[in-house]
Amino acid sequence: MELIAKRKNKEIFADKNTIVKLYNEGHSQSDILNEALNQSRVEEYSNLNVPKLIEVGKIENRWAIISEKIEGKTISELMKEDSENIDKYLNLFVDVQLAILENEVPLLNRIKEKFTRKLENATNIDENTKYELLQRLQGMKNHQKLCHGDYHPSNVIVKEDGAVYVIDWAHVTQGNASADAARTYLLFSIDKQEELAEKYLNLFAEKSGIEKSHIQRWIPIVAATQMTKNIPEEQEFLSKWINVMDFE
Repeated sequence: MELIAKRKNKEIFADKNTIVKLYNEGHSQSDILNEALNQSRVEEYSNLNVPKLIEVGKIENRWAIISEKIEGKTISELMKEDSENIDKYLNLFVDVQLAILENEVPLLNRIKEKFTRKLENATNIDENTKYELLQRLQGMKNHQKLCHGDYHPSNVIVKEDGAVYVIDWAHVTQGNASADAARTYLLFSIDKQEELAEKYLNLFAEKSGIEKSHIQRWIPIVAATQMTKNIPEEQEFLSKWINVMDFE
């Protein structure tokens, strides 16, 4: 199999028909099994195009998740190859996210509970800021929408026949659409795509009918949960966001 990507905690291999996520030894077994469970629940209970889960097991003492390979190009690749039509791809990107959010998968973790655990266990956020963020989080409305949790153009594949598949469901939850949009906005910003981030935010607000300010109120919370991953090159950028508690 061909090694196609290497991450902090795993390597990703591919052949003609399958994708294999091969995790480092010592990586949390429960996290790996939970990721496989989440993917299978989305596949089973939603109306979305999702890669089929084939197998979960061990390869040379390392846990592996084996899934169907989807042939096509990611929206991220299409944006780079056809930069004059970025707006077209951004519209498709938002439309697919709205289609995801129309689904409900009630067996998934709730986003507010997940974020609460992350913030309460954070060691790199001062206690006053943590308290303010937790208070804001508890005041957010409880929804049951399907939230991808890592929705980025690199996780949306367009096949040659136009069918669209969404991959990488490791962080999926159920909850508030504004939280998922805030996370996507932040992912664009972390990648230093500030102009695209603003375009995305305006387009999502317009198409969803959700007030932009509702999404913005989630950004400090989402930034704080990202900060708990302790990725050194992100810390300074994220620390600025968690202190932006109000928007005009």
